[in-house]
Amino acid sequence: MGDCNSHDILKKSSLFSSLLADDEAYLLSRISRFELRKGAHLFKLNNQAERFYYILQGSIRVYRPKQDGRSEELAIFTSQDLLGEFDFARQTHYDAAAVALEDTELVCFPALGLTLEDLKREKPDTVSRILLRSLSMISSRLRSTQRLISENTTWVQELRRRAYEDPGTGLWNRAFLDEEIRRELQAPTGLILMKPDRFKILVDSLGHSAGDDAMITIAGILKSLVRHVGRGWALRFKSNEVGLCLPRCGLEEVQKIAQKLYSLISHIPAIPASESFPGFIFSATVVYGVWPDMAEDWDTMVSQQYAYMIEQWQNGGNRVIPFAGIQRNRELKDE
Repeated sequence: MGDCNSHDILKKSSLFSSLLADDEAYLLSRISRFELRKGAHLFKLNNQAERFYYILQGSIRVYRPKQDGRSEELAIFTSQDLLGEFDFARQTHYDAAAVALEDTELVCFPALGLTLEDLKREKPDTVSRILLRSLSMISSRLRSTQRLISENTTWVQELRRRAYEDPGTGLWNRAFLDEEIRRELQAPTGLILMKPDRFKILVDSLGHSAGDDAMITIAGILKSLVRHVGRGWALRFKSNEVGLCLPRCGLEEVQKIAQKLYSLISHIPAIPASESFPGFIFSATVVYGVWPDMAEDWDTMVSQQYAYMIEQWQNGGNRVIPFAGIQRNRELKDE
């Protein structure tokens, strides 16, 4: 729903302040506009805060029920007010109830019938930005009331996990690489990027469920390698492009791990042929590199190594190869 009133929730909410322009159309398609009759509850005490609300017209009373049957008045929200944003950001349960004082028209996000997990599966990058913004908003809100937020608080850890975890595989997502790993860099840091070969044939022939199952298997391999090394992160960049970021790993160790990854992928059981399917044997294109051997700037190395992996994959793949930039950098130093 893309009318001007619906846009108001995007303008008003702090959760949407750091989103990209391309996110707006998607978010507007995931907003509901509805009417709450006088006396009806918007939410009750201890309900899960699954969405937040913008009041178009009317009024909502927020109160806390007491054991003696009376209630404690907390606030009255009226036209153009946001309601429940902080509770939604915390992904907590309401510690109060809300009831319509009159027939009230509202907009809510996510839309009725949808959950944040649904949106995360549909548009993980957009939802990650919302969740990351929620951490900033919560921190700011608590500090403004002289309460310091602890990074070890259970619900903060859970919110951070939800923001950075790929829902399909449990791997860390690209936002984690871009926004968090940079803070943890310890030279030398190995970066291994991998893309399965001919994956589109598998999905086109057997469907997305077969592709999802294969990605879960690949994710398990990546996680096992991180556990074996004892440090680092297994990542999903997008689609079927995955990788490993391994701090304190030099070129020789990273090369061995890349070879091991390639071998493990090639040993995934083949999918047998059938009358309508020619069969599928797993292989992969694996490119490895080391920071700062290739470039002083981490982001430059990531983007260039990623492009190099795609180039190798398009040229036939099924190989383990060092990022060419490393060799070029060494040649320049030797001259």
